[in-house]
Amino acid sequence: MIQLDTLNDMQKEAVLSTEGPLLILAGAGSGKTRVITNRIAYMIEDGINPYHILAITFTNKAAAEMRSRVDNIVGFGSESVWVSTFHSLCVRILRREIELLDYDTHFTIYDADDQKSVMKQVVKRMNLDNKMYPERTLLNEISKAKEQFISASAYAKEAGTDFRRQQIAKVYEEYQRQLKSSNALDFDDLLFKTVELFQFYPDVLERYQERFQYLMVDEYQDTNHIQFLLIRQLAQKYKNLCVVGDDDQSIYRFRGANIYNILNFEEEYPDTKVIRLEQNYRSTGNILKAANGVIHNNKGRKDKALWTGQGEGEKVVFHQYDSDYQEAEQTVWNIRKLLEDGISYGDVAVLYRTNAQSRMFEERLILANVPYKLVGGVNFYARKEIKDLICYLKVIENGSDDLCVQRIINVPKRGIGAASIEKAALFAYQNQMPLLDALFHVEEIPSLARAATKIKGFTRLVEELREELSSGEPLTILFQSILDTTGYLEELELEGTPEAEARIENIEELKNKIAQYEDSAEEPSLSGLLEEIALVADIDSMSEDDDKVVLMTLHSAKGLEFPCVFMVGLEEGVFPSGMVMYSENVEEEIEEERRLCYVGITRAKKRLFLSAARQRMTRGNLQMNAISRFVSEIPDEIITVAGNAVKRDMETKRPVKPQISNVYTAKPSYGKEFVVTRATDIDYGVGDRVRHIKFGEGEVTALVSGGRDYEVTVNFDRVGIKKMFASFAKLQKI
Repeated sequence: MIQLDTLNDMQKEAVLSTEGPLLILAGAGSGKTRVITNRIAYMIEDGINPYHILAITFTNKAAAEMRSRVDNIVGFGSESVWVSTFHSLCVRILRREIELLDYDTHFTIYDADDQKSVMKQVVKRMNLDNKMYPERTLLNEISKAKEQFISASAYAKEAGTDFRRQQIAKVYEEYQRQLKSSNALDFDDLLFKTVELFQFYPDVLERYQERFQYLMVDEYQDTNHIQFLLIRQLAQKYKNLCVVGDDDQSIYRFRGANIYNILNFEEEYPDTKVIRLEQNYRSTGNILKAANGVIHNNKGRKDKALWTGQGEGEKVVFHQYDSDYQEAEQTVWNIRKLLEDGISYGDVAVLYRTNAQSRMFEERLILANVPYKLVGGVNFYARKEIKDLICYLKVIENGSDDLCVQRIINVPKRGIGAASIEKAALFAYQNQMPLLDALFHVEEIPSLARAATKIKGFTRLVEELREELSSGEPLTILFQSILDTTGYLEELELEGTPEAEARIENIEELKNKIAQYEDSAEEPSLSGLLEEIALVADIDSMSEDDDKVVLMTLHSAKGLEFPCVFMVGLEEGVFPSGMVMYSENVEEEIEEERRLCYVGITRAKKRLFLSAARQRMTRGNLQMNAISRFVSEIPDEIITVAGNAVKRDMETKRPVKPQISNVYTAKPSYGKEFVVTRATDIDYGVGDRVRHIKFGEGEVTALVSGGRDYEVTVNFDRVGIKKMFASFAKLQKI
């Protein structure tokens, strides 16, 4: 069933250790899933009844993979092993036992939309101002309380004299009453009610302790407090608990993960045996030395160091670019150059700290005709908040865009319901006019008399913004006016959730885009901005094969691996994030950011490229950023500093002498669109007629070679003389 000779010494020891508490510290790429599945197989071979084995992981995908591996190794009898996520385990238990808590066993599980609907009713019933108490904020606060196993009554006691917390306590109580009356549980309740059940009914707990005499928990560093309580309850009798994880990869603090569950495991279970899996099967030696060099600076960790028998490999490359624009442009150029070395697009990942950073890389990749896929998010221009605000810009520019008018008329909420919008749309259709024009004539629509005041508020807003545009104000000022007058940003700030923060970052990145457009366009205009966005936002024509560069956040990259990784935006205030400097626990937050950096580095198998920008557009303004402290923590001997970059020690400010680099460095484009084009890539010359996707037809009047690219001058029939690089222009000879 199992072949112990295929395991290294530490893996083998972990497989053979079946009794008592066991902590397996499994470093990145050390084969932990292989150990877990072989350990289950060995336990069954050793005479343990599979009926008594429970294996828990975090995602349905991970559980399915573990289930498949266990079935393949164990064969007959494997079906008796419970392989489950925390939530599915709790559902199975509650379906059998929840009547003890005065629920029916046919309870409904509410998803996020259901929760929001219930909370909307609660807020309305309690006559609360949903701007002061946004639904998402209330749900987020209740979720955090449940993660800490704090009931509504306990929350009310803890609220003390804090009026806001007292109100939230009342909302929590009413929300739970509403769920109970509907015989429903939300996802947090699944764990909460199971722990509550075991707490109130020790005989039920003992029954499940007898059933699950051997427990295994994967990704233990990601458990929160209530998951810790559940595992402690189940393991209390036999203490045959094996937890597998890596404290250095604990990166979900913002979701409630408590790293101290793994760091203090030996205190909770004094007889714990600790096994370290430090041999890495994924990355080269230099990449692992970089990862070890960074993570070694964390104080709150178990001591360990990754190593490999695969050789040292290429050095890590670091490049500091002049701007974030150049960083994106050169990264794409480097990716294209890697293809000449036999690397495929699908072997490459670009990793960044926040989703908002994807925008510039998406644009560069599209302009360079490089296929890509976005993981853990949607295309920048397809994100809800971006589409909402672009629709505002479109309506200001073009009042005939009915689709955009319908999208934003009640965003943020103005009390204009769907029925009112339908009546206005019908009036517009019957009178053959745009919807916005119909709204401007709302007094003439009898059926909209009750909604007229609210609709007039919307049309007055559009009118004021149009007047601002016609007065010649910069587009960045117009955009800020949209945010201020609509209250769009304020609503997100009041929400105060991690999702809202991410959406705010995206909005700030859109502001950066507008500022960059104004700086680079010869005659900036709202129509020109919208046209440029439309050209880069359209990626529908991309092929659907898997040979695509992967763009993702560092959080999304956990558990994945790629031959070539580009980690971008390594600057103080970007990564580590500027927000951590204002948190109550700065040191803990910095350590979490460092773990995130460690995760990013260990995604790379063969090549690792790190980059930073001297100046970056942030909130519509250029900011000068220092190189991230994480770069300075990488040992000098295994990093190549490319170009004119300087790697500085964070404490001594000691410049590190740049080494000769084998990184592919293109000639700087000095702020212009630039993707490498060889001289043989163009088929036109001076005097030829050409066509441009935006400017139309014209005649080439000059062609100057710049080594890797041509600067082309074209006299366009419609817009006059324009100078551009051939790689960006993509001119077609007529």
